[in-house]
Amino acid sequence: MTEPYIAITIIWAFLFIYAIAGSIDFGAGFWAMYYTRKDNTEASVIANRYLSPSWEVTNVFLVLLVVALVGFFPGAASYLGTLMIMPFSLVLILLTIRGTFMIYAYSSKKYSRMLTIISGTTGLFIPALLVATLPIAIGGFMSIGEGRDYLLFDQIFSSPTLYTHVGFGLSTELFLSALLLADYSREAKSEATYLVYRRNALWLGPVTLLFAVAATITLLPEAGWMVDNMASVWYLFALSLVAFLIGYGAMFMKSNRENLGRPRLAVIMIVIQFGLASFGYGFSHMPYILYPDLTIQDAFTDPAMFRWLLVGYGVGMALLIPAFIVFWRLFMKDKRYLQAEK
Repeated sequence: MTEPYIAITIIWAFLFIYAIAGSIDFGAGFWAMYYTRKDNTEASVIANRYLSPSWEVTNVFLVLLVVALVGFFPGAASYLGTLMIMPFSLVLILLTIRGTFMIYAYSSKKYSRMLTIISGTTGLFIPALLVATLPIAIGGFMSIGEGRDYLLFDQIFSSPTLYTHVGFGLSTELFLSALLLADYSREAKSEATYLVYRRNALWLGPVTLLFAVAATITLLPEAGWMVDNMASVWYLFALSLVAFLIGYGAMFMKSNRENLGRPRLAVIMIVIQFGLASFGYGFSHMPYILYPDLTIQDAFTDPAMFRWLLVGYGVGMALLIPAFIVFWRLFMKDKRYLQAEK
């Protein structure tokens, strides 16, 4: 594997981790808002309890992703920053608003309701904006040349590819968060809440799969080159489908609890499923960062800088990964926190 491909694999790994963690984080915010006025359920309480410590960890991977992109592919960073300035600026504004309320709302009951609304609405807008950048990168939606690079918004908003990608992103977010919160509810020994999130996961799973198929079909007229590349790595998507069926089927397996389902197995298999599909999508996009004008070779950094960045990220991950494992075990196993009173 050449140096540019090693670098883009690292960036794609960070992107995948942030996509999974961010989907669960933003989805939990939406569920907390959705169930805040519902009767006879602690679904909102469980979602807020998950959000309290997790959102800070999620943002760590966003920082790692941005720093890796600027370090490994400085040419792509400036190019993307120019073309995508509008969606990226909106995402940063929404993240700032959300982070501000996350910091201050817990110390003042006066803002707790506002926190729920902000967390819930940004949980839909931020992923939608981020996912909307994916179809733009396949080409056909940019005007480049004569010193002026800009997006063709009339073509973007009239393309079915945009809407199928956004639909896939939103359904994925809600599906993953419902699965994780089902597992989290069971750890908290709240079977009633587990059933609420299990029910949501059961109908969101097929919806997510349908959006995935629709997103692939709508690529045909606008990015046939990418569909051809997908066909060459069909085995990744086939394995992804198998992992989905196992994960979805895990919600119907018998367990040692009173209700059906093994949510922990379901979460693991669905994450594997998205991992396989994500890397299949990434491989199919190669060697382009923005088709057809910018490749990974064109935007790659100096080889010496690449080697130093690789060492830096290796040392950083050696320190961060054990810390994340400890955090996760405490977060998912501490009964004093999981079963805290409302």
